[in-house]
Amino acid sequence: MLFQIAAFIILAAFYGCYFIKMISQKRKRIQTDLMGKGKTGIAKYIEITMKAVTYLVPVAEVSGILLHTVPFPTWIRAIGLGIGVAGVTIFMISVLTMRDSWRAGVPESRETELVTSGIYQISRNPAFLGFDLVYIGILFMFFNWGLFVVSAAAMLMFHLQIVNVEEEFLLASFGEDYIAYKSTVNRYFGRRRKS
Repeated sequence: MLFQIAAFIILAAFYGCYFIKMISQKRKRIQTDLMGKGKTGIAKYIEITMKAVTYLVPVAEVSGILLHTVPFPTWIRAIGLGIGVAGVTIFMISVLTMRDSWRAGVPESRETELVTSGIYQISRNPAFLGFDLVYIGILFMFFNWGLFVVSAAAMLMFHLQIVNVEEEFLLASFGEDYIAYKSTVNRYFGRRRKS
């Protein structure tokens, strides 16, 4: 029961942060959900697919928690709890650090700024890292194959979004500034050593 309560708290904090940020930006007349909008080709396919699987993940997460699927020993579930809490924390910090430049999907125009401060000094994609860690944490606590498949699909789509859509957008928008940033901070975690 303790893991079920903890998992629901993690999900409430994680998705609550996501939707509160969207509502906050909507009040400022900022469109946050840009997934698939104004895109063509591979970028549109990636964003639409990413959106679809990220809607399936919470359904699978809640189902696993309610069905109380528990194939792992308590110590692995405890590690999952820690990973999930880390994911929520990283996600919240990234959303706060991005301020009004945060979006779900890539904007058509260059209306955002390149954020390189705070948590973005150690990860170029901490929001996606947060998503991945929450998904992995819930998997460790309530593993089932359905949850595994949709979580893995979502994490794959996040990676494709970063590599094929976001990095291209950032390079086109910020040029040399982005190249310099990319050369010092890893895609997911850590700084690069200067040679």
